[in-house]
Amino acid sequence: MVETEFGYMNKKDFGDDFIWGVSTAAYQIEGAHNLYGKGESIWDQFVTKKGKVLNNDTANESSDFYHRFETDIALMKAMNIPNFRFSISWSRIFPNGIGQPNPLGVDFYNRLIDTCLEMNIQPWITLYHWDLPLELEKKGGWTNRDILSWFGHYASFCVKTFGDRVKHWIVLNEPMAFTGAGYFLGVHAPGRKGLSNFLAATHHAALCQAEGGRIIRSFGSDFSIGTTFSCTYIEALTSKGKDVKAAKRVDTLLNRTFIEPLLGLGYPYNDLKTLRRIDYYIKDGDEKSLKFDMDFIGIQNYTREIVAHSYFTPFLRAKIIKADKRKVERTAMNWEIFPESIYEMLKKFSAYPTIKKLIVTENGAAFPDQKVDNEVHDYQRQHYLQKYIAQVLRAKEEGVNVQGYFVWSFTDNFEWAEGFHPRFGLVYVDYEKQKRILKDSGKWYKNFLKD
Repeated sequence: MVETEFGYMNKKDFGDDFIWGVSTAAYQIEGAHNLYGKGESIWDQFVTKKGKVLNNDTANESSDFYHRFETDIALMKAMNIPNFRFSISWSRIFPNGIGQPNPLGVDFYNRLIDTCLEMNIQPWITLYHWDLPLELEKKGGWTNRDILSWFGHYASFCVKTFGDRVKHWIVLNEPMAFTGAGYFLGVHAPGRKGLSNFLAATHHAALCQAEGGRIIRSFGSDFSIGTTFSCTYIEALTSKGKDVKAAKRVDTLLNRTFIEPLLGLGYPYNDLKTLRRIDYYIKDGDEKSLKFDMDFIGIQNYTREIVAHSYFTPFLRAKIIKADKRKVERTAMNWEIFPESIYEMLKKFSAYPTIKKLIVTENGAAFPDQKVDNEVHDYQRQHYLQKYIAQVLRAKEEGVNVQGYFVWSFTDNFEWAEGFHPRFGLVYVDYEKQKRILKDSGKWYKNFLKD
């Protein structure tokens, strides 16, 4: 039981059917980057470029989940965690992106899935979590419309192969993040920049998220199908008209660009004029093809952003005022700790009448954890989780149809361009010895789930 500003909270308050779990991603934890028939991904190449990742870290070994998944899943079971969200490495299944599957890669995921089920842990598979096969990027990657057939081939194989045991499927992880950071800003793999790259990748990803849903559904009506969005609560710096309009443009880009076409509402052109240029990539029938009725929408929230008008920022005419500049409480990612943000985003998405249900598929925090006498006392993370989970309960009690919550992340891992500096895990990883230490936050979550 946890005391919050809304009173005491425990697991029972959410109901017996509420889904609890943890989330991870293949590239961030697996390691074995060039072993057992795996092909290169765009991240395998990106980390070799000097200065792209903090401290020039790579995920070549990371937390070595590939070799240690059995003991990691056993630890998960000991923590009373009933649901495990993980992704499949596309290039481990298809080293070249298409063609013949890699039997060793298929065997790995079969063993992982079977181990989860033996431990009474339900697997939730994300088909795409940012690690596109490098061979497909050489052909244009997400900017090439052929990715609809490439992704369709990959998705069909995964569902056909693993769908006899896996009933929960997520099509894409945060499409705005991997298109924006990877194809517009160039700070993530594959490191491309420019509006044309971004708009092409955006439209093709939006088509794939709907097509992925249709492919999964074609294999059976009993699957639970969803996709996830990075949802950041946006507020204007001041009440001045220019700041308010700037905040609306940023909110439109980050929080509406992918969900609204999926719901059949089209791209939100009216509130972000730059999106009109995406028409160049739209073909006959695309408006209908963008739509799919997901069983759930995954909400992934960590923080809020404060936005001001800026004459010098192209396309958006807006700038984000970083947390350290505002002197607010923040995490190691320089993200403001603002628990109400998850409540606000659940309310925002629940306002779409055709969304069936919401699941928080990621929420968590990075702090500078210190190992002392083989223990990690991460009070800040524990406090963060308690406050954010309390806000999920607040939304639920106000009628929002939120039916699950997954912590990011199970173990510490490779955090993309930030390398190994940020630690998000409930479980501490000593990367030199590959030793696991259950943090105080993990102990709290274990007891919370037992309750």
